[in-house]
Amino acid sequence: MKLEHRYEIDVQWTGNRGDGTSGYKSYGRDHTVSTEGKHPIEGSADRAFFGDTDRWNPEELLLAALSQCHMLSYLAEAARAGVVVVGYTDRATGVMEQTSHGGGRFTSAVLRPKVTIADPAQAELAASLHAPAAAKCFIAASVNFPVGHEAELLTLA
Repeated sequence: MKLEHRYEIDVQWTGNRGDGTSGYKSYGRDHTVSTEGKHPIEGSADRAFFGDTDRWNPEELLLAALSQCHMLSYLAEAARAGVVVVGYTDRATGVMEQTSHGGGRFTSAVLRPKVTIADPAQAELAASLHAPAAAKCFIAASVNFPVGHEAELLTLA
């Protein structure tokens, strides 16, 4: 059985400084990402591409999506396995390489989830849940670069 989910967002460029794209450095990269019923995300380009560092850039959002997806998949796996997770943080990193023709692509990402569980006796089980969580992450399954995992497990006791 194939289930299909559709998503819709709106992106509005807000960086016209009066002259449009009359020159590569003449326009702002500011934009807003929105969808009905949610707070908008203020976006821009990375600073290297003349963007505003106070706003999220697409590269950060891609990395955030990978991290969020793994976390949500992991929490679901933990709940199904009876592992009580009481804390979860991640410090993810990604590498993007620019090409000589002005393009580029991500070549890798590494997620570093730090998971705190309630029962120390479940540490081995909790650690083993990262593999099925990674396999079920929709975002990681959609990218064409490796997504590594360097998980750390903590217990309350």
